[in-house]
Amino acid sequence: MTATFLPFTRPSIDEETIAEVAKVLRSGWITSGPKVLAFETALSDYCGGHPVRVFNSGTATLEVALRLAGVGAGDTVITTPLTWVATANVILEVGATPVFVDVDPVTRNIDLDKLEAAVTPQTKAIIPVDLAGLPVDRDRLYAIAHKHGLRVIEDAAQAFGASWNGQPIGSSGDFVSFSFHANKNLTTSEGGALVLPADIDTGLCERLRLQGVRRFPDGGMDVDVLGGKFNLTDIAATIGLGQMKHLAAFTARRRELARRYFAGIDPALGLELPVADFSNSNWHMFQVLLPAGMDRGKFIAAMKEKGIGIGVHYPALHLFSLYRALGFREGDFPHAEDIGHRTITLPLFPAMRDSDVDRVCIALVGVLAAKASHVT
Repeated sequence: MTATFLPFTRPSIDEETIAEVAKVLRSGWITSGPKVLAFETALSDYCGGHPVRVFNSGTATLEVALRLAGVGAGDTVITTPLTWVATANVILEVGATPVFVDVDPVTRNIDLDKLEAAVTPQTKAIIPVDLAGLPVDRDRLYAIAHKHGLRVIEDAAQAFGASWNGQPIGSSGDFVSFSFHANKNLTTSEGGALVLPADIDTGLCERLRLQGVRRFPDGGMDVDVLGGKFNLTDIAATIGLGQMKHLAAFTARRRELARRYFAGIDPALGLELPVADFSNSNWHMFQVLLPAGMDRGKFIAAMKEKGIGIGVHYPALHLFSLYRALGFREGDFPHAEDIGHRTITLPLFPAMRDSDVDRVCIALVGVLAAKASHVT
């Protein structure tokens, strides 16, 4: 009998949440409304009381954060080339220029030893990324930012539920952006949230979220800024509220599964494992690097034949055509490029069984042994 296909991720949504979504659908109020306000309140409580506004994507939160930080034409923003392309795309969207800094080959996050050298008089902000849910060193990051007077927009899209020095990501810092996409540790199907610093006008954030509209008690309105259409629906917010109840359990289970991977993957296979962080990381993904020269496409196909889904997160984005057209070239950021060529994401989600991890580990042995002859 063929084993059930095991995807690299799958959301866990309980029946109570599904029933609550049905209530919203029957209520007649399905766009932004009371559930959005309740979700923002729950998120603010989680983030230490800081104001939080929710959006229809984590991409929108980054773009609005840049606009709130005053980033625009003539400015540069430092970020990593090893991330989902949205991180850099939003910099272009606001008219600024992305400046990439290579990653640390161990953490696979932006290399803080190289960050300061990239700062120029045109630099306005830094967008660090917590790849796979492993937080960037916040102490060193903010020391550099404060030294140079830079805004920090934390791309914590993958880090909801992660922590730094025992405090949840989002409970301190400057701007903090979360994603609630379907593959995230907490999902709203699609969505995101922006944690705002004290010096930012929440009203302006709300206007940028919805067409720049300012409403008045007499029913009139005005538009004084160019906003977008980034609001979250009550349907999505209801899913998020249901997910919040399980966040701690989700994180704990992900850590258990990650520990099982570390115990089950034989170092002799030649795979490079991630940092074994069980204090700060939320284990959003379990990423390993294939042996140099191995054909990743053939590896993925072979694992699929065994009923196991594999993800790729991420190719080095400066090698995409859009960024090559801006002047970036192969060899610019060797660590990001090497990781981008060899990275794979193994299945990891809270509903997985221990036996699922064991199955993946067994499949790795067979596939890597068979593919070893294809190493060039």
